[in-house]
Amino acid sequence: MTAERSLEKGGEECRRGTAERSLEKGGEECRRGTAERSLERGGEGWQRRTAELRLRLLPLLALLALLLALAACSGSEQPSPPEAAGSAVPAASTSSDTGRAAPASGEGAAAAAVKPDAVSGEKPITIGFAMDTLLEERWKKDRDLFVEAAGELGADVIVKSAAGDDARQISQAEAMISQGVDVLVVVPHNAEATAAIVSKAHKSGIKVLSYDRLIKNADVDLYVSFDNIEVGRLQAQTIAKQVPSGNYVYIGGADTDNNAHQFKDGVFEVLQPRIDRGDIRIVYDQWSKDWKPVHALDHMREALDANGTGGIDAVIAANDATAGGAVQALAEYGLEGRIPVAGQDADLAAMRRIASGTQTMTVYKPIGRLAEETARLAVALAKGDPTGATRRVNNGKIEVPSILLKPVAVDASNLEETVIADGFHSREDVYGTDEGE
Repeated sequence: MTAERSLEKGGEECRRGTAERSLEKGGEECRRGTAERSLERGGEGWQRRTAELRLRLLPLLALLALLLALAACSGSEQPSPPEAAGSAVPAASTSSDTGRAAPASGEGAAAAAVKPDAVSGEKPITIGFAMDTLLEERWKKDRDLFVEAAGELGADVIVKSAAGDDARQISQAEAMISQGVDVLVVVPHNAEATAAIVSKAHKSGIKVLSYDRLIKNADVDLYVSFDNIEVGRLQAQTIAKQVPSGNYVYIGGADTDNNAHQFKDGVFEVLQPRIDRGDIRIVYDQWSKDWKPVHALDHMREALDANGTGGIDAVIAANDATAGGAVQALAEYGLEGRIPVAGQDADLAAMRRIASGTQTMTVYKPIGRLAEETARLAVALAKGDPTGATRRVNNGKIEVPSILLKPVAVDASNLEETVIADGFHSREDVYGTDEGE
């Protein structure tokens, strides 16, 4: 019995152990199967989410590709030039150091970038206009007329005034060269010093036009002005008709300006035969630094002190500003209107003095024609077109191709048919509202 119970008990334990192992094995297989099914379901879910994400990203990727294509296209367009002080502006609103050409107003207004022409797609021609000064009325007219004429030709203009400072004019010109102007137009303060501008412009492939005043000792591409020797001739011829013999005072312009020398050459071309005969004596002859009337005033005072109030018969001054200084000194000695005085430029103050009889004559240089012709020729130089220059003027280094316009002598007898008829000055400005009618 004991043996049988032992066998039965052993059999039960064996069966129980076998069952437990079976359950354990089944559990493991169940867990493994569950895990495998979970992985399968997870993989299917991941694949489904990936597909959904791809569908969502496709429009964004297409938009990104389109933007990249547009950026590549715009990158091939003509770039705008770098902005800088005094950058090119529309011709009707050109900036300058001392003001802006009408109709724009205010110093330092924002400059407009040069943009391609809407029709041709070409960049407009940009002209750099490096001026000596804008202090005198005459040069403000030059600026405004030149800018207007250039604008009508589709060109933009950068205007800078050096206020009579050589170093500043060179620096301003260098800045315009760096900006990449197509041509440089220069009214030199110092005919010798501005030769450096020509050299630097040529190194950058930029041509230089000398406006009204000739740049000396440089390879200037073109010179446009009036016949300045003829200006001096007209002054001397007019005064010599009134005073064929006597004591003359000559008050020159700036010694650094080639024009001043040409005016004087013209004057003495007419006077020299009379001087040689003893009909005329030059009792005073002096340059006026920077063309300033205050220096002319001092010179005329010196001449009067040296020769006495009865020792001077005629005065020829290099321009209307210096003539104004001479007339002021004559007025201090009670000689205003009694001694003939010549000037040139047809400034408004001079026209009023002529109308009132305190200045005898001036020389009118139609600067509207000068500005228009120079603008046309500047554009031609920029394009490489022929200028049609037929004359040559020696500047100490080369015979400069030149175009010289004809000046006109003006006195009280022809004031209206010249200066007023051309619209250079109005009758009201010259005579006032109640006179000259």
